[in-house]
Amino acid sequence: MVLRTETPPAVTCVDKELNGYVGFANLPNQVFRKSVKRGFEFTLMVVGSSGLGKSTLINSLFLSTIYEDDNYPEGEKLPKTVKVQHSTVYLVEGGVSLKLTLVDTPGFGDAINNTKCWQPILEYIDAKYEEYLNAEGHVNRSTVVDNRVHCCLYFISPGHGLKPLDIEFMKQLHEKVNIVPVIGKADTLTPEECVEFKANVMKEIESNDIKIYQFPVEELDDEEEETQDLQAQLPFAVVGSNTLLDINGKKLRGRMYPWGIAEVENPDHCDFIFLRNNLIRTHMQDLKDVTNNELYENFRCQKLAAVTSVNMDNKLASSNRNPLAQFEIEKKEHQERLKSMKAGMEKVMEEKVKEKMTKMEEQKNELKQKHDHALKILEKLRQEVDAKKKELADNQKALEELQLSSGVAVNNSTSSLNSTKDKISSKKTKSTKKLF
Repeated sequence: MVLRTETPPAVTCVDKELNGYVGFANLPNQVFRKSVKRGFEFTLMVVGSSGLGKSTLINSLFLSTIYEDDNYPEGEKLPKTVKVQHSTVYLVEGGVSLKLTLVDTPGFGDAINNTKCWQPILEYIDAKYEEYLNAEGHVNRSTVVDNRVHCCLYFISPGHGLKPLDIEFMKQLHEKVNIVPVIGKADTLTPEECVEFKANVMKEIESNDIKIYQFPVEELDDEEEETQDLQAQLPFAVVGSNTLLDINGKKLRGRMYPWGIAEVENPDHCDFIFLRNNLIRTHMQDLKDVTNNELYENFRCQKLAAVTSVNMDNKLASSNRNPLAQFEIEKKEHQERLKSMKAGMEKVMEEKVKEKMTKMEEQKNELKQKHDHALKILEKLRQEVDAKKKELADNQKALEELQLSSGVAVNNSTSSLNSTKDKISSKKTKSTKKLF
C-alpha cells in the first residue's frame, strides 16, 4: 500500500496598483473612531515601602490630584499586613477617555517580618486573571471588563543595591505582571551615586534571572529615536512634585532645596520625563498587549492544562475498571453529590431563615423603640396639658377673687356717695325754710 501526499499549490502574492480609490485605506480611521468612542482602560499597580513618593509620582504623571496621599494620621499605626486597595478615576484628554484603575499596596515592606508579604498582591493579580477567564466563558462576551493589572511600578529605596525583599518580590511576580523598576526619591543621590546604583540594580536583576518589562524599540518613529536606549535608562530614577515653582518667569514643577532646585521634567535632574513618555505616550498599548498575549495566556494555559490533566486521569482510571464496579462507583459519587447538594441547600435555607429571623427581631426592636418613644412623647404632652390646665384654673381663681374685691369697694363708695348727697339736700331744705 502506497500513500501519496499531495502538496498544495503555492500561493503567490503580487502587489498590484489600483486604478482608483477603493476605500480600504480608511480602515485605520475606522478603528481609531471606534476605539475613541469606546474609550480605553488601563490598570496601574504601585508597590513599594512607605515614604518613597508613590502618590506624588502618580499625581505628577497624570498632572492631576487623582491619588490621595497615603500618609497615616498622627497616632495611627501602619497596617501589620499588606492590603490591596484599588480606586478608579476617569480622565479625558483631547476627546479620548481613559478609565484608570490605580492599585495600591499599603503596608508592603513596613513590617518587621516581611515573610511572604507579596502573597496578597499575587492573589489579587491571579483573581483578576480568573475574573477575565470566567467572563470569556459567558455567552455575551462583548461586555467583558478588563481589570487585569497591566503594569507594576516597583519602587526601590535609594541605596547601594537591591534588598532581599526586592529580589524575592520580583521573582514571585515577574511572570504575572509587567514590572517596571523605579528608584524613588532619586534627588537624595548624587549623579555619580545614581549611575552606580542603577548599574548595581540591573546587575542583580540579571544575575537572579528576573524578567522585567522590555520596552520595544523596533516600532518607534523617527521622532522617538532618543528613547531607543531605554534599557540603559532602567531603573528609572524619578523625582515627583506637585509644586509649581516660578524660576526666571517660567512655571516649573520641582523641589526647592537650600543648595538648588530639582526639576521634575528636566532630564538632567531625573528620569521622570523618560518614564512618563514611555509608560503613557508610547508604550501603554504595548503593556496591555503583553499582558493579554503573554502573561494572561500563560495563566490561561496553566488553568486549562490543570483541568485537562484531571479529566484525563479520571478517564484512564475509569477505563480500567469493571463495568459493574464503575456503575457502583458512579452511583456512590452521585449519592454523595446529592447529599452534598442537600446539605448545601439546607445550610443556605438555614442561613436565610436565620437572616430573616434576625431581620424580624431587628424590626421588632425598632418598632418597640418607636413605640416607647411615642409613649414618652405622649406622657410629656399629657404632663404639659395638665400643667396648662392647672395654670388656667389658678388664673381663673385669681381673676374671680380680683373681681370680688373690686365689687365690694364699688358698693362702699356708692353708699358713701349717696349719704353725702342726702346730707347736702337736707341742708338746702333747711336753708330754704329759714328764708321764708
